[in-house]
Amino acid sequence: MNIQDIRKQFPILDQEVNGRPLVYLDSSATSQKPLQVIEAIEKYYREINSNVHRGVHTLGTRATDAYEGAREKVRKFINAKSIQEVIFTRGTTTSLNTVAASYAAATVKEGDEIVITYMEHHSNIIPWQQVARKTGAQLKYIPLQADGTISLDDARATITANTKVVSVMQVSNVLGVINPVKEIAEIAHQNGAIMVVDAAQSAPHMKIDVQDLDCDFLAFSGHKMCGPTGIGVLYGKKQLLEKMEPIEFGGEMIDFVELYESTWKELPWKFEAGTPIIAGAIGLGAAIDFLNEIGLDNIAEHEHRLAAYALEKMAAVEGMTIYGPLDAAKRAGLVTFNLTDVHPHDVATVLDAEGIAVRAGHHCAQPLMRWLKASATARASFYLYNSEDDIDKLVEGLVKTKEYFSDVF
Repeated sequence: MNIQDIRKQFPILDQEVNGRPLVYLDSSATSQKPLQVIEAIEKYYREINSNVHRGVHTLGTRATDAYEGAREKVRKFINAKSIQEVIFTRGTTTSLNTVAASYAAATVKEGDEIVITYMEHHSNIIPWQQVARKTGAQLKYIPLQADGTISLDDARATITANTKVVSVMQVSNVLGVINPVKEIAEIAHQNGAIMVVDAAQSAPHMKIDVQDLDCDFLAFSGHKMCGPTGIGVLYGKKQLLEKMEPIEFGGEMIDFVELYESTWKELPWKFEAGTPIIAGAIGLGAAIDFLNEIGLDNIAEHEHRLAAYALEKMAAVEGMTIYGPLDAAKRAGLVTFNLTDVHPHDVATVLDAEGIAVRAGHHCAQPLMRWLKASATARASFYLYNSEDDIDKLVEGLVKTKEYFSDVF
């Protein structure tokens, strides 16, 4: 990977923030967009803007071909068996809510169990809380090891014959942990449960093969993988999706509408009511092309190298607390941390004055924050356009932050 050539594809990175060259270390929240994604969206609006699946005129046909072409790109990207298993949504949150509100709400009953972990993002906690509240099911949590990893022995002890749903993120947005979702899926299936994978933090950074993982559902967002905001994907095994009822109703998802009854279109369109996110899907397709050109294996290798470099350099800063495993082989390309006696919001503010963008807060993971005994943390997350130079600037900024607050107090 030639980082300088890659960076040239991201025009937003070529700017100054507060008089300093921008160092963008917040890709776990949202990634930046390469030119070919921006141009693909612009081309749609400039040249083929039309609704899909409705008209027989030329623009409508071109728009439909581009939209459904993007679905096929997603299918190949995750190795789904059929485009019928690929549903476009607004993002990971909508995808997970769809599984909870459609599949789980109709399947889970009182006395059943739903199993998640302490590290889950709120979007993979709250929907299951709602299902448990409405059905009388029990929500259970797989405990974490001291370094934030999951033990398969703990997974086996938590998942029982009463478990109906297991839902786990593949990569933690706080700890950077890469979870053994394939092995957890096997445990779930041995107990008659389905496996849901939150791939929001993994799809941008590593190869995903849903058939190899044998997950029943998988969710991810376009905006974290060089695509536009407002577009995401729900993968589901065909036999499960066929049994599920839509949770939104209206145009395009119907087959026939009578006065008192209606029937639905076949998969995947029965879950895509109304005018879909056409430009977003086309932009996501362009992002997949871009990532495939670089190679997901190359991206993963690059980020593991950055994570190892960051762990070494950041650990040398006095007063630094790093959360998650210190072994870079066990984590993705992000480091969550705190500086002694300096609130993470203050850390982020001082870094921003240096042109360095990091995230500060609870990262939509408040149960995990309580497990970590931290009210908030700061997070630096890396992507294919970052380099060791960015990490060096981060460490310099952290030293300045510590010196600044030492002088203040």
